[in-house]
Amino acid sequence: MSQIKKLNKHMPGREAVLLVLILLSLFVFSGCSALNVLNKLDFEGYTLIEVDGGDLSGERLPNVVVDIGFGDREYYAFTNDYGQLIKVTAEKIILQDDDKEPVLDTGRYYPDEAKVPGTESPTLDEGHVIADSLGGVSNAYNITPQDSTLNRHGDQAYIEKVIRDAGGCSDFTAVITYPSTTTQIPSHYSYTYTLKGNVINDEFDNVNPDEVNQGLGLTSQNGQNSSSVTISELDKKAEYIAIKNAGTSAVDLTGWKIVSVRGNQTFTFPAFILAADATVKIGDSATNTGLGFHWLDGGGTWNNSESDPAELYDSTGKLIDVYHD
Repeated sequence: MSQIKKLNKHMPGREAVLLVLILLSLFVFSGCSALNVLNKLDFEGYTLIEVDGGDLSGERLPNVVVDIGFGDREYYAFTNDYGQLIKVTAEKIILQDDDKEPVLDTGRYYPDEAKVPGTESPTLDEGHVIADSLGGVSNAYNITPQDSTLNRHGDQAYIEKVIRDAGGCSDFTAVITYPSTTTQIPSHYSYTYTLKGNVINDEFDNVNPDEVNQGLGLTSQNGQNSSSVTISELDKKAEYIAIKNAGTSAVDLTGWKIVSVRGNQTFTFPAFILAADATVKIGDSATNTGLGFHWLDGGGTWNNSESDPAELYDSTGKLIDVYHD
């Protein structure tokens, strides 16, 4: 800027102003370029490539970074020397928008997911690191072979639910580790994200949580939670859901929650104890009889034209059961 002032002394007013504007423009643009370089420092050592979000091939290139955010979202996935997906980052998680984006009836952007080696196992899902509901695509750079129970009912499902309910999150990082360099099946996941100003870290192994809990004596032999409380029935047209206690002891459901996933409607149990081997129905009294509790009478809780799973959470917020319609 001192050089600009010196030049300005030896020029007529109009020419001096013009020169100052030109030099300032150069300064601003060069500064913006420098900022762009700084923003790309995380990509050092990786090659940035483009992969279609619906690419079903399960192969990944080594040492690359891929944008796995649907639309204009910027979610970045990184691979190591062996083509293993090791990290996914996002400055901001932006939820799926059913009204403005091409979402299928299943709630997904694409009809299928990438066939990463390992997903052919009957016990492993094509698990998204960032789910469709959070704006993630379905190519191999956002898919890992993940234990089916973990993916659908365990920590993975819980993380997605928490972020979805909060309307998104920021500073998202997933770190994925493997037992060896010869497999694409992870052994461990570490998620860190900021939710409403709070930094949260979730760590879990790629295993069936029910089997782990059973080994610790925390579940019954049939793999259910220790209270054996499940969603036994969901009739979306009749607008009711049934919760069953198949155990031999009564269970206190006070503070438990039922969630209609697509509409994000929630029913919270008041003070209520469900007897052993008993079932309670919750729904619209205009279309049902024998209800234990009313829920959004005449309001229409369940989506009848699109997939709308039901989720059951205990009073601590732990996901107990999911009913896929």
